Formats: sequence, structure tokens, C-alpha cells
Amino acid sequence: MVAGNARYVRYIVIAVFTLAVFYFISSSKYDTVSVPTGLGRTGASTQPFPSKENVELGRSKPPQEPIDKPKGDASTITSPKKSTGTGAKEVPLALTPNDPNWDSDLVGVAPGPRMNATFVTLARNSDVWDIARSIRQVEDRFNKRYNYDWVFLNDKPFDETFKTVTTSLVSGKTHYGEIASEHWSFPEWIDQDKAKKVREDMAERKIIYGDSVSYRHMCRFESGFFFRQPLMMNYEYYWRVEPSIELYCDIHYDPFRVMHEGGKKYSFVLSLYEYAETIKTLWDSTKKFMKNHPEHIAKDNSLGFLSDDGGETYNNCHFWSNFEVGNLNWLRSKAYTDFFESLDHDGGFFYERWGDAPVHSIAAGLMLNKSEIHFFNDIAYYHVPFTHCPTGEKTRTQLRCHCNPKENFDWKHYSCTSRFFELNGMTKPEGWEDQVQ
Repeated sequence: MVAGNARYVRYIVIAVFTLAVFYFISSSKYDTVSVPTGLGRTGASTQPFPSKENVELGRSKPPQEPIDKPKGDASTITSPKKSTGTGAKEVPLALTPNDPNWDSDLVGVAPGPRMNATFVTLARNSDVWDIARSIRQVEDRFNKRYNYDWVFLNDKPFDETFKTVTTSLVSGKTHYGEIASEHWSFPEWIDQDKAKKVREDMAERKIIYGDSVSYRHMCRFESGFFFRQPLMMNYEYYWRVEPSIELYCDIHYDPFRVMHEGGKKYSFVLSLYEYAETIKTLWDSTKKFMKNHPEHIAKDNSLGFLSDDGGETYNNCHFWSNFEVGNLNWLRSKAYTDFFESLDHDGGFFYERWGDAPVHSIAAGLMLNKSEIHFFNDIAYYHVPFTHCPTGEKTRTQLRCHCNPKENFDWKHYSCTSRFFELNGMTKPEGWEDQVQ
């Protein structure tokens, strides 16, 4: 009997203890952090991720201005705001970790103004998954904090799959434009039989894209028309992005601001020699233009980058235009459009295989002052088959780069970047000698 009573007492004690623990837990208070959902998606919340400071305080930042993302076209797009957020004076550019406002965490929406700028991509519907990869590279390394727009151009209507996929990935607004037929066709002055024979000859000689009609339309379009498309007329700066590119390092600052505040009009990360067989008469056409339009040639130009003999011949150096950040107003200027019209009527886009890279490069080299062309060493970039991996271990570490410095093309014998540095009296980054071979 005594044993039975003791057992009941134990049960009562355990029950009382359990009730006490439950009461203590239910009465406790916990600070919570609300997690934003649907970031960057149409119709969803666009509250940025909480900053490190606010996470520690147990609260999230108030919502920023919503990021509206209509599927725009030339008939619906309106001119974007030239700047948003805090002004340039309050938020100076931070280009290195030693500068004020350098954000090592890269969390949330970046402070400072926004330029009137956009990414631009020429793509086909079949490129959707290749360009999706590129967009993720750009967004993850840069644009998720800046929310710049993206313009997509195609000589055919974009399908719903392309629009849905790309819109879901871009943190700014997306716009889709169809290229006018006159910007993607043979101009009336081209001799079709002559052009066909050129393509057949290049095919026999195995010249890359030598027999391609569409490639020639692309080169002509990128040389003279992309910046005059209705959607592009809303912007002042552009950043060209190709399918299947890679960005290997974090980008802490706004390259558009670098261009604007530094008075830059053209920029590059890779340079090399053009395939001579594709541009046999390009320099002859250029010299004719220079003679007819001396008023368009800048006094402090970069002719020394383009020619080893004072302009008599072209050394074939050019900036690789599949990456470029540039000023659209310069491309729309009378100087550049006169240059393009002169080349276009000479027919070399179809009678040879002139590329937009040497066309842009020659124009920049002759019509811009040296100070208006910029080299982005810290934007690590890959487009098959070349890599720009920032020179300098400290730089790569600070920017969390994942590229192999041995693959950096800058200082190889087929690169023209050394020539650019020497022409401008620039000091090469530390460690460049180790990458020559």
C-alpha cells in the first residue's frame, strides 16, 4: 500500500513539473526577422533582403520602391528615370576596398544614383537557356543590387517562353523589340551575285562564319543600328551582354557611373587582332572617310593603337565588342553615323565579312580622345574562347573571383591590351609578367 502511494506521488510531481515547463516556454518572447518573398517577380513583394545590421536588431528594412516589370515593347515603354536613390555627392564611387562606401557584404539595394542605362542583348528564341545563364551571371555578380533594365532585340518576334524566362530572372524592367527588316537585310546597293561568290569562296577557305548571311546581318546591325532601335532611344548608356558569357568576380560599383562621372564613352575588357582575311579593305574605307571628314577625327586620338605606321596600314587591333559598356549618344552622333554610312555604302559587310568589333574599335580609336576609352580590369569576363581574369592576386581575392589567372588573355602575344597600356602611359597591374606566356 505504501509503495502504491509513493507511485501516485511521483506521478503528481512529474505532472506539475511538466505543466511548469510548458507555461515557461509559452510565456517566452522571440524577436523575428520577416523574410521577403517573390523577390524580383512581377506582382510579388520586392522588399530587399535584410541588411546585416537589421538582422542583428531582429527587424527587416522597410520596403523599397517596387520594381515593376511589364513586358514592354516600343509602343508601351516610357523613358526611365535618370537616377534614383541617394545622390552622387552623398554616396561617392567606391572603386577599391580602401574607399568609403565599399560594401564587402553586397547585401540589399546599393545606395547612390542610377544612370539612364540598360543592358542590351541580341538573341534568338532558341538562345533562351544560354542567355538565361548570362542573366544569372550578371544579376548575381552585379545587377541584383542595382536593378537596371534589360532590352532584348530579335529579327523575329520573341515567343512567350523567352519572355517568361528572361523576365523572371531580371531585377529591373525587361523590354522586347523586333528589328525592322531594313536593319536586317541586304541594302539595295549590294550586288547579290558578288556577295554570294564571296561567301562561297570563304566557305572553301574555311573562314569562320565566312558563308553565313545571318552573321553578316548581325555585324552590320551591331555596327550601325542597335543604338537607333526605338527601345534603345530611351537610354544614354548600354552594357552589351551575349549568350553564355561568364562574370567571374563581384562588381562592387556601378560601371555606368564610372563611365558617366569619368567622361568615358567606350570601354572594354578584352582586345585582340582581327582575322585579316575578313577585313581586307576596311582600312582603305577608313582612310577614305578620314580624308573626307577630318572634322570628325579627335586631336588626342588612339591611332597608335590601330596602326604601327602612322595610319598607312591597319595592324588589326580591336576591342572585343561582345563585352562593351558605352555611351549611346556618341554612337548616335553625326561623327559615328557618318562613319557607319560611309562603310556601309562601300559594301564590306557583305563583300567581305567586316565585324562590328573592328568597326566600333576604329571609330573609338579615331573619334574619341584617349581619355574617353576605359579598360575595366576588375570586371572578370569570359566569352568563348577568351578569358579576362583580373591581374593581381589581391584584386581577385577582394572581388571573390573564381577565374584561373593562368587563363587571363590580357598579356598574351595575340592580345592588344599591352599596346593600349603603352599608348596611354598606364602602369600594368602587378603580376602581369607572369601571364605573358
